[in-house]
Amino acid sequence: MSALSCILFFRPALLACAAAAAIGASAAQVEVAGVKLDDALELRGSALRLNGAGVRYKAVFKVYTAGLYLGKKAATPEEVLAAPGPKRMAITMLRDIDANELGKLFTKGVEENSPKAEMVNLIPGLLRMGQMFADQKQLKAGDTFTIDWLPGTGTLITVRGVPQPDPVKEPAFYNALLRIWLGPAPADWKLKDALLGRQP
Repeated sequence: MSALSCILFFRPALLACAAAAAIGASAAQVEVAGVKLDDALELRGSALRLNGAGVRYKAVFKVYTAGLYLGKKAATPEEVLAAPGPKRMAITMLRDIDANELGKLFTKGVEENSPKAEMVNLIPGLLRMGQMFADQKQLKAGDTFTIDWLPGTGTLITVRGVPQPDPVKEPAFYNALLRIWLGPAPADWKLKDALLGRQP
Protein backbone atom coordinates (compact mmCIF):
# COMPACT_ATOMS: atom_id res chain seq x y z
CA MET A 1 0.00 0.00 0.00
CA SER A 2 1.37 3.40 -1.03
CA ALA A 3 1.83 6.19 1.49
CA LEU A 4 -1.08 8.09 -0.10
CA SER A 5 -3.34 5.03 -0.01
CA CYS A 6 -2.38 4.43 3.60
CA ILE A 7 -3.32 8.00 4.57
CA LEU A 8 -6.65 7.78 2.70
CA PHE A 9 -7.41 4.38 4.21
CA PHE A 10 -6.76 5.41 7.80
CA ARG A 11 -8.03 9.00 7.53
CA PRO A 12 -11.57 8.32 8.90
CA ALA A 13 -10.14 6.49 11.91
CA LEU A 14 -7.64 9.28 12.54
CA LEU A 15 -10.39 11.90 12.39
CA ALA A 16 -12.52 9.88 14.79
CA CYS A 17 -9.62 9.61 17.22
CA ALA A 18 -8.94 13.34 16.96
CA ALA A 19 -12.61 14.14 17.65
CA ALA A 20 -12.67 11.82 20.66
CA ALA A 21 -9.51 13.42 22.00
CA ALA A 22 -11.02 16.89 21.59
CA ILE A 23 -14.16 15.87 23.51
CA GLY A 24 -12.04 14.29 26.24
CA ALA A 25 -9.95 17.41 26.54
CA SER A 26 -13.03 19.63 26.89
CA ALA A 27 -14.59 17.42 29.59
CA ALA A 28 -12.60 18.71 32.54
CA GLN A 29 -13.19 17.33 36.02
CA VAL A 30 -13.24 18.82 39.49
CA GLU A 31 -12.09 16.70 42.43
CA VAL A 32 -13.85 17.09 45.79
CA ALA A 33 -12.82 14.86 48.70
CA GLY A 34 -11.49 12.29 46.24
CA VAL A 35 -14.67 12.31 44.14
CA LYS A 36 -14.37 13.47 40.52
CA LEU A 37 -17.21 15.56 39.12
CA ASP A 38 -17.49 16.52 35.47
CA ASP A 39 -17.21 20.26 34.91
CA ALA A 40 -19.92 19.94 32.24
CA LEU A 41 -22.53 17.36 31.28
CA GLU A 42 -25.56 16.90 29.05
CA LEU A 43 -28.98 16.25 30.56
CA ARG A 44 -31.85 15.46 28.18
CA GLY A 45 -30.22 17.46 25.41
CA SER A 46 -29.33 20.47 27.56
CA ALA A 47 -25.75 21.45 28.36
CA LEU A 48 -25.21 21.96 32.10
CA ARG A 49 -22.20 23.40 33.91
CA LEU A 50 -21.01 22.66 37.43
CA ASN A 51 -22.13 25.71 39.43
CA GLY A 52 -20.29 24.59 42.56
CA ALA A 53 -19.43 21.52 44.63
CA GLY A 54 -18.52 20.75 48.22
CA VAL A 55 -18.72 18.32 51.13
CA ARG A 56 -21.57 17.80 53.58
CA TYR A 57 -20.13 17.49 57.06
CA LYS A 58 -21.93 16.23 60.14
CA ALA A 59 -19.81 17.24 63.13
CA VAL A 60 -16.30 16.35 61.93
CA PHE A 61 -17.42 13.52 59.64
CA LYS A 62 -17.65 13.76 55.86
CA VAL A 63 -21.05 12.41 54.80
CA TYR A 64 -21.24 13.06 51.05
CA THR A 65 -20.10 15.32 48.23
CA ALA A 66 -22.66 17.37 46.35
CA GLY A 67 -22.40 19.11 43.00
CA LEU A 68 -24.98 21.51 41.55
CA TYR A 69 -25.39 21.67 37.77
CA LEU A 70 -27.24 24.48 35.99
CA GLY A 71 -27.61 25.83 32.47
CA LYS A 72 -25.75 28.99 33.46
CA LYS A 73 -23.90 30.16 36.56
CA ALA A 74 -25.93 31.40 39.53
CA ALA A 75 -24.52 33.16 42.59
CA THR A 76 -27.57 33.32 44.87
CA PRO A 77 -30.25 30.82 45.97
CA GLU A 78 -32.88 32.97 44.26
CA GLU A 79 -31.04 32.73 40.93
CA VAL A 80 -30.71 28.97 41.29
CA LEU A 81 -34.40 28.47 42.07
CA ALA A 82 -35.48 30.75 39.21
CA ALA A 83 -33.11 29.23 36.64
CA PRO A 84 -35.01 27.74 33.67
CA GLY A 85 -34.38 24.36 32.10
CA PRO A 86 -32.98 21.13 33.52
CA LYS A 87 -30.97 21.11 36.77
CA ARG A 88 -29.08 18.43 38.66
CA MET A 89 -27.85 17.84 42.18
CA ALA A 90 -25.27 15.04 42.06
CA ILE A 91 -24.41 13.32 45.35
CA THR A 92 -21.73 10.74 46.13
CA MET A 93 -21.63 9.11 49.55
CA LEU A 94 -18.38 9.32 51.49
CA ARG A 95 -19.48 6.95 54.26
CA ASP A 96 -22.02 4.17 54.77
CA ILE A 97 -25.39 5.45 55.97
CA ASP A 98 -28.85 4.07 56.58
CA ALA A 99 -30.82 5.23 53.53
CA ASN A 100 -34.02 5.62 55.54
CA GLU A 101 -32.19 7.93 57.95
CA LEU A 102 -30.91 10.03 55.05
CA GLY A 103 -34.45 10.31 53.72
CA LYS A 104 -35.61 11.57 57.12
CA LEU A 105 -32.81 14.16 57.17
CA PHE A 106 -33.87 15.39 53.72
CA THR A 107 -37.49 15.66 54.88
CA LYS A 108 -36.39 17.62 57.95
CA GLY A 109 -34.32 19.89 55.70
CA VAL A 110 -37.38 20.61 53.54
CA GLU A 111 -39.52 21.36 56.61
CA GLU A 112 -36.94 23.77 58.04
CA ASN A 113 -36.48 25.70 54.78
CA SER A 114 -39.93 25.81 53.20
CA PRO A 115 -42.70 28.35 53.85
CA LYS A 116 -45.35 26.80 56.11
CA ALA A 117 -48.05 27.52 53.52
CA GLU A 118 -46.24 25.29 50.98
CA MET A 119 -45.80 22.23 53.21
CA VAL A 120 -49.27 20.77 52.63
CA ASN A 121 -48.54 20.61 48.88
CA LEU A 122 -45.11 19.06 49.44
CA ILE A 123 -46.27 16.18 51.64
CA PRO A 124 -47.16 13.71 48.81
CA GLY A 125 -43.73 14.17 47.20
CA LEU A 126 -41.95 13.86 50.55
CA LEU A 127 -43.78 10.64 51.35
CA ARG A 128 -42.82 9.21 47.96
CA MET A 129 -39.19 10.25 48.43
CA GLY A 130 -39.11 8.83 51.96
CA GLN A 131 -40.41 5.48 50.74
CA MET A 132 -37.84 5.45 47.94
CA PHE A 133 -34.98 5.92 50.40
CA ALA A 134 -36.48 3.32 52.77
CA ASP A 135 -36.52 0.82 49.88
CA GLN A 136 -32.79 1.36 49.30
CA LYS A 137 -32.01 0.08 52.83
CA GLN A 138 -28.42 1.36 52.89
CA LEU A 139 -26.19 3.66 50.90
CA LYS A 140 -22.52 2.77 50.97
CA ALA A 141 -19.43 4.93 50.49
CA GLY A 142 -19.03 5.47 46.75
CA ASP A 143 -22.74 5.09 45.97
CA THR A 144 -24.16 7.91 43.87
CA PHE A 145 -27.56 9.42 43.35
CA THR A 146 -28.81 12.36 41.35
CA ILE A 147 -31.81 14.62 41.85
CA ASP A 148 -32.82 16.06 38.47
CA TRP A 149 -35.35 18.66 37.43
CA LEU A 150 -36.61 17.79 33.95
CA PRO A 151 -39.18 20.22 32.50
CA GLY A 152 -42.24 18.29 31.36
CA THR A 153 -41.25 15.28 33.51
CA GLY A 154 -40.63 16.62 37.01
CA THR A 155 -38.23 15.67 39.78
CA LEU A 156 -36.45 12.42 38.91
CA ILE A 157 -34.21 10.72 41.45
CA THR A 158 -31.70 8.18 40.14
CA VAL A 159 -29.95 5.89 42.65
CA ARG A 160 -26.82 3.96 41.62
CA GLY A 161 -27.71 4.66 37.99
CA VAL A 162 -31.30 3.36 38.32
CA PRO A 163 -34.07 5.97 37.76
CA GLN A 164 -36.74 5.73 40.44
CA PRO A 165 -40.40 5.50 39.33
CA ASP A 166 -43.07 8.18 39.55
CA PRO A 167 -41.34 11.56 39.15
CA VAL A 168 -42.91 14.39 41.16
CA LYS A 169 -44.22 16.84 38.57
CA GLU A 170 -44.59 20.06 40.60
CA PRO A 171 -41.66 22.53 40.23
CA ALA A 172 -42.21 23.62 43.85
CA PHE A 173 -41.08 20.19 45.04
CA TYR A 174 -37.70 20.40 43.30
CA ASN A 175 -37.11 23.89 44.67
CA ALA A 176 -38.03 22.61 48.14
CA LEU A 177 -35.33 19.94 47.79
CA LEU A 178 -32.75 22.50 46.66
CA ARG A 179 -33.52 24.57 49.75
CA ILE A 180 -32.18 21.69 51.87
CA TRP A 181 -28.76 22.95 50.80
CA LEU A 182 -29.50 26.53 49.72
CA GLY A 183 -32.27 27.65 52.09
CA PRO A 184 -32.10 29.96 55.12
CA ALA A 185 -31.27 26.98 57.41
CA PRO A 186 -29.08 24.86 55.12
CA ALA A 187 -27.79 21.40 55.97
CA ASP A 188 -24.24 22.79 55.94
CA TRP A 189 -23.35 26.50 55.57
CA LYS A 190 -19.96 25.81 53.99
CA LEU A 191 -21.59 23.47 51.49
CA LYS A 192 -24.14 26.16 50.63
CA ASP A 193 -21.34 28.59 49.82
CA ALA A 194 -19.52 25.94 47.79
CA LEU A 195 -22.61 25.10 45.71
CA LEU A 196 -23.04 28.79 44.92
CA GLY A 197 -19.43 28.96 43.74
CA ARG A 198 -18.30 31.18 46.60
CA GLN A 199 -14.65 30.88 47.51
CA PRO A 200 -13.88 30.11 51.19
